[in-house]
Amino acid sequence: MNQEELQQVAFELILHSGDARTNVHEAFAQMRSGEYQEAEAKLEAANDALVRAHQTQTGLLQQYANGVDIQMEIIMVHAQDHLMTTMTLREVALEMLYLYRKVG
Repeated sequence: MNQEELQQVAFELILHSGDARTNVHEAFAQMRSGEYQEAEAKLEAANDALVRAHQTQTGLLQQYANGVDIQMEIIMVHAQDHLMTTMTLREVALEMLYLYRKVG
């Protein structure tokens, strides 16, 4: 895999996880407003974006498993970090939604 292809994969990860992160933050706002169904829909949209990111990541891992030489770059490290923190943020948001519903 050449440098350009790796950068494209990294930017796909950043794009999808960024979409997910936006949806999570919109869900937080809806939770604060008591719009729990809307917040739940935003968290589902976030999950859909994370699934797309995960599919991109899996494709890269499959290539690596098949012996494709992949030279890691800082943009890929950033992309992986972005994805993992967004996944964690969504998990926290799901817990917060549960708590908002319980006390609200």
